[in-house]
Amino acid sequence: MKPRVTMITLGVDDLERAYRFYRDGLGFPSKGIIGKEFEHGAVAFFDLQEGLKLAVWPRASLAHDTGLQVSPPAPTDLSLGHNVRSREEVDEAMARALAAGATIVKPAHDTFWGGYAGYFQDPDQHVWEVAWNPQLLPAD
Repeated sequence: MKPRVTMITLGVDDLERAYRFYRDGLGFPSKGIIGKEFEHGAVAFFDLQEGLKLAVWPRASLAHDTGLQVSPPAPTDLSLGHNVRSREEVDEAMARALAAGATIVKPAHDTFWGGYAGYFQDPDQHVWEVAWNPQLLPAD
């Protein structure tokens, strides 16, 4: 299988709250919530980078579409990494997430691998790592 990850979908408990968190709080660009006219269709998409989008979709809709049962959040099943170009950007991103309503799980700190990173949870308990890794600097 050739890797072609183009969409990351997060199941959320409150679509409007998740939309505001990512759009207003973190500043992710979005065209809004679409698909409200369809049962289990309301979703919001955010542009992350060229060829990659983030979707927030109600957990009940994701369960309906997959045929799985709705389950409680399991924060340690997955983390999303947001790499930045400096230690200062880590602190700025963590502060912005906190101001948007995130919970700081682990404050930014020097890491064993030579970088600087912290973790936060969004309002639906999804874990994000904000990291400065001098070996994996983003291009922009």
